[in-house]
Amino acid sequence: MGGKLSQSHRQMCEFNQKAVRMSEMEKDLPLRRALALLERLLGEVLKEQEGERLFDAMRDIGRQGIPDDIGNDGMAALVRACGLYAQLFNIAEDLHHTRRRRAHRLAGSAPQQGSLARAVSRLRQDGLPFEALAGLLAEASVVAVMTAHPTEVQRQSVLDGHRAVRRFLVLLDAPDLLPEELAELETKLKRVILALWQTSEIRHFRLTVRDEIENGVAYHPLTFFQAMPRLYERLAGLIAGQWGKECEIPSFVRIASWIGGDRDGNPFVDAKVLRQAMTRQATVAFDHYFHELAGLYRELSLSSRHVAVSAELAALAEHSPDREESRNEEPYRRALAHIEARLEGTARRLGLTVSGRFGAGEAYADAAAFGADLLAVSRSLCLHGSALLADGRLSRLCRAVDLFGFHLMTLDLRQHAEFHQNVVDELFAQGGLGDYSGLDETARCEALRRELATPRPLLSPWGSYSETTRKELAVFAEARELKAAFGDGAIGQSIISNCAHASDLLALALILKETGLIRYRDGKPQASVNLVPLFETIGDLSRSREVMQTLFDDPWYQSLLDSRGRMQEVMLGYSDSNKDGGYLTSQWELYQAERRLVTLFASANVRMRLFHGRGGSVGRGGGPSYEAIMAQPCGSVAGRIRITEQGEVIASKYSDPDIGLRNLEALTAATLEASLASFAGCETDAGVFDELSASAYRAYRALVETPGFMQYFLEATPIHAIARLNIGSRPASRKSLSSIRDLRAIPWVFSWSQSRVMLPGWFGFGSAVSAFLARHGDEGLGRLRTLYRDSGFFQVALSNMEQVMAKADLSIARHYASLVSDRALADTLFGAIGGEWQKTLDALFAITGQTRLLEFNPTLARSLAIRLPYLDALSFLQVELLSRLRDDPDDEETLYAIHLTINGISAGLRNSG
Repeated sequence: MGGKLSQSHRQMCEFNQKAVRMSEMEKDLPLRRALALLERLLGEVLKEQEGERLFDAMRDIGRQGIPDDIGNDGMAALVRACGLYAQLFNIAEDLHHTRRRRAHRLAGSAPQQGSLARAVSRLRQDGLPFEALAGLLAEASVVAVMTAHPTEVQRQSVLDGHRAVRRFLVLLDAPDLLPEELAELETKLKRVILALWQTSEIRHFRLTVRDEIENGVAYHPLTFFQAMPRLYERLAGLIAGQWGKECEIPSFVRIASWIGGDRDGNPFVDAKVLRQAMTRQATVAFDHYFHELAGLYRELSLSSRHVAVSAELAALAEHSPDREESRNEEPYRRALAHIEARLEGTARRLGLTVSGRFGAGEAYADAAAFGADLLAVSRSLCLHGSALLADGRLSRLCRAVDLFGFHLMTLDLRQHAEFHQNVVDELFAQGGLGDYSGLDETARCEALRRELATPRPLLSPWGSYSETTRKELAVFAEARELKAAFGDGAIGQSIISNCAHASDLLALALILKETGLIRYRDGKPQASVNLVPLFETIGDLSRSREVMQTLFDDPWYQSLLDSRGRMQEVMLGYSDSNKDGGYLTSQWELYQAERRLVTLFASANVRMRLFHGRGGSVGRGGGPSYEAIMAQPCGSVAGRIRITEQGEVIASKYSDPDIGLRNLEALTAATLEASLASFAGCETDAGVFDELSASAYRAYRALVETPGFMQYFLEATPIHAIARLNIGSRPASRKSLSSIRDLRAIPWVFSWSQSRVMLPGWFGFGSAVSAFLARHGDEGLGRLRTLYRDSGFFQVALSNMEQVMAKADLSIARHYASLVSDRALADTLFGAIGGEWQKTLDALFAITGQTRLLEFNPTLARSLAIRLPYLDALSFLQVELLSRLRDDPDDEETLYAIHLTINGISAGLRNSG
């Protein structure tokens, strides 16, 4: 294990000294104070709970490394200490970012990139007419989609503790604290740190889908109920300030979810779980509405002696169940009691357990009717001198009802194309239509079109179908019932994973027809959900235009598009394309697919909405959302975009209302700018990138196709331990851990992150540039530098790659490689990885002009320099523990300690999976 730190860490120490000197600047003093306080309080807890030796070991770990004589218990405690410090550092750092943004605004600084203020100001400076902005907003759709894809290791109990730490750090920022108040707050903060120290970080049980549903809906009370109305208020104010006109802004920024509807690779999601997800979501929404109605009831004590009311408000009050004599002169309270009673009647109709204070009234037909009554209250206030009262809690509640309806967030359905094919195969067989799976693509499409052309059902109530088919059909039938009960927005999309052919969409269409989600009116198909192909592999991305062209040439599918407002959603998979083709090829094929689809959709008069399946790490499409959206091809956004939010990224972005608002602003600002702002050099040099991509692909495939590569991966990363970690309800692979194809992209990327190689975020780029320069010499380097200057796509690709490389450490990765039993194999593959690393580093510096990583990103450089000693120590501990586990695979204590290191490294890296 050793007491020395890595060579790369010693190199980073030099920069660390510079970072510390930079942080002496006054702007970073609050962060330094917070870190010093957290380190002191954690140290006190460690000394009191574990003794001086552990405290000294953690304090000196950056200078002296890990003590050689530390025992098993001491190792586990040291792992926990390093991990907890990383978690506390993250909280302080996030808070400091919020503090700095506020300081910029107070100082009157120019709006920061990614803010709504900057986006709106830029559009105004570009001379954008107000009508053009209003027109885009009327058609816009920006959706952040929460998924259950698991890279969040920490439990909700731990995350609750983190929120408490943040709350006390904010209170400690107050400039007028009395000495006794300061002492009291520090004691409260120490109490939370102690509770975190004594709380198990690792779940001793595997999450169920129900647990994931609970985790998913938790972010609405924490953030979305507060942040989203504020987002719309801020945007309206900025538009009015720039154009001098009021703008009715539709609810175009929304939250959606896959949790409870995503069946791809998760056998535990079925019709029952789908209903549980929707019922739990609705319960959270209704809880919020009842709470806000109670607040309004307290606020709107207006007396009829002093105010007049509208006729529609008087009618609401007339039907009030609140017959107390004291309410006779309070029409608004009586009206709100009537609304609350009707809402309770609605909750009972939907089978929810929440209730109000006045009993159950007549149920609302839908959320729009509920919203209409609230607007009636608002109109009455505005018409009779009380507009200011309408513009607070009531306005936010009206917006919330419009946003969240009775379903909270739209649930997407998702399933692998193979499952849809098997269902259709059985439907054909039971209907006497022959062997569907035995047909070629052309014949499949013809057979499906024949069945889709008639409203006659193919599904027979007397048919003998397999359990899998019955389960799939039941999900779609349940979706139909949920839409009818909770509103049309309850279920919006049905996504086809691994979509490769036009028949994959037509097969889904047939299933939707058989389960009532596609019906016929005047002989035309009417779809109540969007059919969404998910193109994932490199081959599927390259064929995506051909697939969509086939569908657009189909008259039946054209009719289906008419029923959906001629809008077609297409999802692009960042994870599997990276696993299939490597970083650069994946990025370029995604970009190329978008460009081809933009051209096709325009010629077919179809509106396109792209759904980006981005994960937290760069290897899975991660990186700052604003920059990613701004780097999309021209015409690909057009006011409509959906983006997945996954794993630990959800907690880091949306556990706090201020941070959540900032991230929602970034999505919105980027969508507005990418859709409406004027750009120079929007396109990029396809010839250069085709050449680079081809070379990068060859280098990547040569690595992963090397005999023994899978053995190397399984033994030189903690993949087996990750597969046993209780971070999600679905298995780590669709079939087994024996092949890359079957392995899920999340554990693939997560494992390389843990072993500090970060391979999916950079491998192949160095070979690509080296080959390009060998062919084109100095002129080629000039072309690459020009592209870097002018191409948003290239800038973002290299920026994200650089951030990944700054978190990687090949000298630490060498220790992981020592775990491989075949030493010759380990030397061969680690040699190839190390050689490509150096090529990639040289290429990055040659193109950007940098001399070190993060030279132009001092904020991230400072962040990494502070946390690297603890992160490196966790990595060395993990290697030692993995070695012990290999000798005794059933040692639960060692496995638990490894899981603690995984947790700590994940916290230190932040976007690790």
